[in-house]
Amino acid sequence: MENSTKKQTCSKLDLLSAVEHIVELAKSSKLSPEFYKKAARYIKHLATRFNLTREQSVMFALFIDRSDDSHIQASELASHTECSTTRIIRYMNDIDELVRRDYIYRSKSSGRVSYQVPSEMIEALKKDEVYTPRNISGISCDALFCELARIVEKADNSDIDADTTLLKFKTLLEHNRHLVFVQKVLGYNLDDNDLALLLIFCHLFVDDDDDEVTFYNIDCAFDSGTMRNIKYELKRGINTLQEKGLVEWSNEGGMANREYYRLTMKAKMELLDELQLPSLTATRQSRNMLKSSDIKPRNLFYSSNVAHDIDELARLLDAENYNGIHARLQKQGFRCGFTCLFYGAPGTGKTETVLQLARRTGRDIMQVNIAEMKSCWVGESEKNIKALFDTYRQRVKESAMVPILLFNEADAIIGKRQEGAERAVEKMENSIQNIILQEMETLDGILIATTNLAQNMDKAFERRFLYKIRFDKPTVEARTAIWREMLPSLDHSDAAMLAERYDFSGGQIENIARHYAIDAILHGTEKPTIELLSEHCNNERISNTKNNRIGFAF
Repeated sequence: MENSTKKQTCSKLDLLSAVEHIVELAKSSKLSPEFYKKAARYIKHLATRFNLTREQSVMFALFIDRSDDSHIQASELASHTECSTTRIIRYMNDIDELVRRDYIYRSKSSGRVSYQVPSEMIEALKKDEVYTPRNISGISCDALFCELARIVEKADNSDIDADTTLLKFKTLLEHNRHLVFVQKVLGYNLDDNDLALLLIFCHLFVDDDDDEVTFYNIDCAFDSGTMRNIKYELKRGINTLQEKGLVEWSNEGGMANREYYRLTMKAKMELLDELQLPSLTATRQSRNMLKSSDIKPRNLFYSSNVAHDIDELARLLDAENYNGIHARLQKQGFRCGFTCLFYGAPGTGKTETVLQLARRTGRDIMQVNIAEMKSCWVGESEKNIKALFDTYRQRVKESAMVPILLFNEADAIIGKRQEGAERAVEKMENSIQNIILQEMETLDGILIATTNLAQNMDKAFERRFLYKIRFDKPTVEARTAIWREMLPSLDHSDAAMLAERYDFSGGQIENIARHYAIDAILHGTEKPTIELLSEHCNNERISNTKNNRIGFAF
């Protein structure tokens, strides 16, 4: 009958009651064998529900009893049980296991080790439920960064100490090795402090949009001695993250600022591409640069003045000349960037000239899609533009030949700035232009912009372009040559007649040649006839009221 009553009592025992009995029996017990014998039933109840050992269950109960204190000292447990501090130290492995499971946190308190119980644990115990820490295994990259943010927040609030912060970082990574981010981070083979530092940099960039990191932003995760060493290394550029090209000094007006730090573009692209961050849109667009070796050669026809200017620019961009001029400018204290504007009517060969210059001088082209740079979200467009120039700087560092940064059809960004802008869109446009103007001032590379509407260009941009080349519509002689280039089987006299009759740009003549090529395939035409070409020429003129058909002529 007595055994039956005991089983019934045990089955009704809730978790808080078990904790209460253990705490009461442990008082002044010195955690003797007699104590463990008296408290066995309650210890077993906790051990079974939480999957703990006998010793872990006792430590757990003692911490729960002091859950209203955010800085529980081990000496308080010793005082309650009248154990020596040395005896409590014997339980440190058990306490560490509670920390590892997130049942308690190791927190900061005036440099001394202290602990606290998470509020979630108390809420669960009040419901007689076993507290289950958040599942951090097999999560997405977005979810992992949410967990990183929670860890850093606890460290920043002094809820957990440096050792616990690092433990949580490493546990989070260990449980998510399927993520590319984790694989990359672990692949750097960093020591514990550099690992924590890199994770904090990544968290600040992803979660806080912080690309200007100060020591104040990162000291929450380190003890004072470690933080002093990190400051020393970062200021001198000898930290492992800097040596691996993952962290760099911030750049202010072209000068390194050793008080501010940021992830390098290399780090952002290697580590964070999985997240598809809007702020890296520009960088993702530019990763597949147009290689000079992939550009097909084409003959271009210019007026004598334009041909002279293009040849001079080509000589400048020749590797030997470029390096020598760059060094001379740098030595004399001049700006080292080469900024060029190609302007003129549509179809006059501006973009193709950039391509042929790149092919001729062996330089790759980083093309900018301006429409995709502009985001509907306020502030994102500015970040995209900044990221674009950061990426270009990284490309310049990595490339044997300085690449060309091409802003094609740049009318939308070099137009006159809005005076007294009030609408968000106008302010964004002005902000984008200000960023580009500042970047052009400090550019160390080659920037070429093309535009059809130079008359609308803001004066501030006009001053910043070192070379300005106007592309006029081709002369009759040039048009004749273009007709023969596009349609080699065309008689010279017919080409001259078409050139004289139609004041077309090279782009328009190319359109007509393509129309003829399609006709030749469809109808088996061997040689272009002047009648068919004239019909295509008339159709090319949208304003021609007699020929308003849409599509191809059959």
